[in-house]
Formats: sequence, structure tokens, C-alpha cells
Amino acid sequence: MNRSEALELVNSWTKNKNLVKHMLAVEAQMKALAKHFKEDEELWGLVGLLHDADYEQFKDQPNKHPSRILDELKKKELDPVIIEAIASHAWGSKEGALQPKSLLEWSLYSSDDLSGLIIACALVHPNKKLSTVTTESVLKKFKSTSFARGADRDRISFCKPKLNLPLEEFISICLPALQSISSDLGL
Repeated sequence: MNRSEALELVNSWTKNKNLVKHMLAVEAQMKALAKHFKEDEELWGLVGLLHDADYEQFKDQPNKHPSRILDELKKKELDPVIIEAIASHAWGSKEGALQPKSLLEWSLYSSDDLSGLIIACALVHPNKKLSTVTTESVLKKFKSTSFARGADRDRISFCKPKLNLPLEEFISICLPALQSISSDLGL
């Protein structure tokens, strides 16, 4: 499956445009992390793009996510590395989900929530633009647990022990990735 086919699948399964934007944001972050770690940017990007493709279908049954996308990717005989990474991003929120183990899996696990925090930071700026968000402003909002409550700080914080990236460096890799696709995100 190439990126075009993945995006077509995401758009056909997901009507909520903000959820599509979330998957685009995680894709951009994953590609930036792959570049940082000298890994396969295309593969990592696919993981980010596809990770929540069935989320909307299971909004009333969250414990079933990401089962449908996993079944679809297995049927299409995608690389098991992609399938395992997407499966592991449900760890802690789905009974029986396996803990992430690889650099790819931990990158998805940590960056998933970081994208929401960064976007929330943009939305509180008067111009609502990612271009005005800085690493320092994200760090400040990270410490304010009443801000963007849906962004799980514990998940994001795995960047240090599992990716060997201090939080500031993790944000400094992911923020420019989101800024580079700001027009796609409407920010």
C-alpha cells in the first residue's frame, strides 16, 4: 500500500475532517521521527496516517479500535511491522493490547497525543496558526494539566525512556513537522 492508497482508505472510512487532520499530523510527526532516527520515512509515515483509520467506526465501542484497520491491513498483506505498530498504539486503552516494543511503536505511542497538544497550543493563539507556536510554549502548556486534558502527558513522556529523547527535543522534532503541513491542517 502506498501513501495515496492509504489516504484514500482514511478518507473513505473517516467523515470527521478533524480526525483526518489528526492522522495527517501524526503522519508528519512520524516521518520527522523516522528521519531523526535514520529509519524508513515512508513506512513510518504510513503507520502514522493509518493508525486511527477505524477510530470513528468504533466511537461507541472504543475497545474495538483498531481491530478493523488491522484486519484490513492483514487482508492487504501489509508489512507486519506496520500492523504491529498500529496494534500497539492501543496499549493502556484496550484490554489485551500489547505494549509497544520497537522504536517505531514507541514513536507512534508518544507522538499520537503530542499532536493534539501542539494543535491545541495553536488554537489558543489569537491567529490560530502553527507558525506562532514554539517549543517553549508547548512545554509550558505541557505542564498545565488543565490545558488540552485529552493529551495524555504520560504517553507523551515515554519519549525520554523509550526513544531517548528529552521532551524538549521530542517537541522540537515534531513541531516543525506539523508546521510544514499547516495548510493541510488549516492552521
